[in-house]
Order: sequence, then structure tokens, then C-alpha cells
Amino acid sequence: MNNTVMEVQNKSFNVIRQAPVIGSKNVTGTEYKGSAAKVYFTSSIDSEHLIKLYKLINEHITGKVAIKLHTGERNGPNILPRDMVKAFQAQIPNSAIVECNTLYTGDRYSTEDHRETLKINGWTFCPVDIMDENDETIDLPVKNGLHLKSVAVGGHIADYDSMIVLTHFKGHAMGGFGGSLKNIAIGCASGHKGKAQVHALDLNNIPDNYLEWPGEELLMEHMADSAKAVCDHFGKHIIFINVLRRLSVDCDCAGVAAEEPTMSDIGILASTDILAIDQAGCDLVYSASDGKDLIERIESRKGLRQLSAMNELKMGNNQYELIEVK
Repeated sequence: MNNTVMEVQNKSFNVIRQAPVIGSKNVTGTEYKGSAAKVYFTSSIDSEHLIKLYKLINEHITGKVAIKLHTGERNGPNILPRDMVKAFQAQIPNSAIVECNTLYTGDRYSTEDHRETLKINGWTFCPVDIMDENDETIDLPVKNGLHLKSVAVGGHIADYDSMIVLTHFKGHAMGGFGGSLKNIAIGCASGHKGKAQVHALDLNNIPDNYLEWPGEELLMEHMADSAKAVCDHFGKHIIFINVLRRLSVDCDCAGVAAEEPTMSDIGILASTDILAIDQAGCDLVYSASDGKDLIERIESRKGLRQLSAMNELKMGNNQYELIEVK
């Protein structure tokens, strides 16, 4: 990453110009034309700094608030620290963690098993709403999508006025990486119908082995469509926080089977722009001296297509200023 620091009026911030746009033919380096999104960054991964970044972007978080995070399979070693999330959630009145059941058979396939997994993993300090608890779904339209016209999401999503997308940024077996896009694209899709749509699967003919499911560019494009529906649903009342710690090549859906991280923790990102924050997350990984394994996972799964698909759907800005918060 370019470490050139520009002075700004507020001396508590350092503005670092954008790293090269990974996977783009137009590599911007340290210069860009046109507008840039703001992405706030701290290298301190704790509740104090998580709350500090949140307060910089929470202007439109109002009413009943859904905190969408990946609560993980049982005893997963890389899940976001519960104490950090507990302190964060306590700052947000009328909020609840929200999740949906899974399409693959695991610890969160049924609501009953999902509830037990939540207890085992320590998500007991606040309400946790399984939005498709009784197979309740609603269809959200995908406006001008790449493939999907609509996507089935957990029905309880309609109960919320705002959403905070709190994401453990890491690798993923199919997506290459899991950032804010993946968190809502698959995480808000209902456990059976919606997730089958996002994975481009026939509900009546789903292979038992997820490695036989469609992947690569098609999956990334479906995820972009699904996430766009969620973003459009909340409008300006949705924000994004990516926590770059325990950067395994595997998702928290791998549970105890997740590979041990081979790179150091990086920090926390926060933005109102979903494309900018996932772009920044990838750029930080690509500019890290020890990011080789995660980069290989991203590229072998065509994960950077997530970014270009969001750009094509005009979901955000891939040009950003990275504003460091001490």
C-alpha cells in the first residue's frame, strides 16, 4: 500500500490514498480522477475502535436495527470476539443480531440446531433473530441485475429500519473471500430457497457436495445481485464494517476445520459504501507481505469478480480514500 499521508483538518485522521485497484485494467496507483468514497481504517482491533469507527458512519442508522454478522459453526476458532461484539451492540439501541439458516447440512441447517449453535458460540448477550426461522421469506426485487430478478430473503428483514453489516473479512472456499458483499448476499438469503437462488441451484436437485455447486464468476455475479437487493431495500440506512483479523483462507462456516491463518491481523474498516470497503479489504490483503495464501484463495476462486460485478451494478465506488483513525 502507498503510505503517503496527507494532512487534513482533523489531526486525529490520516488520509492514505487508495492502493492499486486489484483486478482492474485501470490501475490507479496513488492518483485517481473523479469522486472517491470514504473508508475509515484503524489497525486497533478492539471494541473501543470498533465503536469509534461506527460513530463516523452511523448518521442514518435509525429505528429498529439489524446487526448482520456471521455467527459461525460450532466452536469455530476465527469467529469475531463475542466480548467485542457485545460492547458494540450495547451502544446501539433497539438492535438485534440477525442471521438465516444454511443451505448446506451443518450446525445451522435447522432453526433448532442453529439456536443451539448460537448458545455454544456465545451469542447469548442480546436477541438473535433467525430471519427465516419458520421458513419465512419475502422476495426482494433485484433492479437491473446481472442474472436474478428477485431473491428470497429471511422474512423478518421487513421488521428492521436499518442494517449494520458487521463482517469478519476472511477467505472463503467458494467465494474466494468473504467481505460485506458475501455477508448479506448469502447471509440474508433464506436458508433454502434464497441460498439456492444465489448459488444458481435447482432446489430439487442440489448436490450433497458443495464443491459440485456452480462457482467462480457465476457465483460472484449472483452474490452481487442478491446484495444489491438488500442494499436497495435499506437505501441509505445500511452501513458496512469489515474486521480483518484471523485471516484464514476459510470462512467461519468451516467451523473447527478452518485453516489456521498464515497472515497477521490488519485492522477494521468502516464505510457507507459496500464496494469501496470490500475493495479496500482486498487491497490491504494484496499489499500485505504475508498475504500470499489468501491471495491464492481469492484468485483461484475468481473472487475479484465480486468487485467488478458490484461496479457494473453501480453499487458503489471502487475509488476511495482510506482515512486512518487512531
